[in-house]
Amino acid sequence: MSVFPSGAAGGPFGRRQRTPRGARVPVILVTGFLGAGKTTLIREFLGTEEGRDTAVVVNEFGEIGLDAALLAPAATGTVALLGNGCLCCAIRSDLDTTFRTLFTDRARGAVPPFRRVVLETSGADDPGPVLQTFLSERALGDAFHLQAIIAVVDAATGLANLETAPEARRQVALADRILISKTDLAPDVATLMARLRTLDPHAPIGVAAQGRIDPEFLLAETTPPPASPLMADAPAHVPDLATFTLTFERPFAWRTLTAALGLLTELRGPDLLRVKGLAAVAGCTGPVVVHAVQHILHRPLELEVWPDADRRSRLVCITRNGLARGQVAALFDAVLGLGAG
Repeated sequence: MSVFPSGAAGGPFGRRQRTPRGARVPVILVTGFLGAGKTTLIREFLGTEEGRDTAVVVNEFGEIGLDAALLAPAATGTVALLGNGCLCCAIRSDLDTTFRTLFTDRARGAVPPFRRVVLETSGADDPGPVLQTFLSERALGDAFHLQAIIAVVDAATGLANLETAPEARRQVALADRILISKTDLAPDVATLMARLRTLDPHAPIGVAAQGRIDPEFLLAETTPPPASPLMADAPAHVPDLATFTLTFERPFAWRTLTAALGLLTELRGPDLLRVKGLAAVAGCTGPVVVHAVQHILHRPLELEVWPDADRRSRLVCITRNGLARGQVAALFDAVLGLGAG
């Protein structure tokens, strides 16, 4: 039994593509604790040439959709309000329904055409359930591709929020890129940057001035970082999160890789906040994209080319509740050993 559903083109990997996005609509998920500056960032991005033809979906924690109203004048595309309350508590079918309606309305001309969607979560959200929705809802995944997770951190209050709010820590730990806002209120961000590095040692960190930053920082495709011995094991300085990278010198047999991932998710799925990586698989020219959240493994995708000269498999793992690098590495070693026999 495969732990991955088959692709639409048959076989375990689906269609081979040059990038993970292919023809699907890219989605940029913007997270950040309450008051971090998410709406300001999105409004500034919508005002750039690169931000044209962008639809915005807003999830707010409150009874009145103020953020949606603030964004509407800057948007050339459509702005949709996703109820209120946090997505990690609400029924995630609301997210699925909103995105599928948006896709259908675009096809029939009911909303302006758009090339991408920006999803702004409420400051109280844990991004994990949103990731799970994109990975587990097949119809949603066929139409949309989660391009990047951007975490916005307030320079003035970010350090305090990271110490007191587990949601703020998870927003940073799960991010592909981190953006520091409100530097005019706290120009010395060195301490904050060092703290962010303990939670997410891989993600690029940018600094926004009044919400303005190079649009490419938001739009760039996300790929796992190159393998580095300096980043091999980087535990967080809080008890509930750890980050580490596993690298493998030899290509996997596909059945062996799926067996190892399946066993890991079966035994410790709730503690796997995120796994992302590129796997060298025997018989494949390019890498296979591996992406998982807790017990859900996304349908694999074979790329035509590697993003860099490093051809080793690397898996970036973000875990909690004491699930450490040594335990995960030992499981892979055991399964690889059995597969070799």
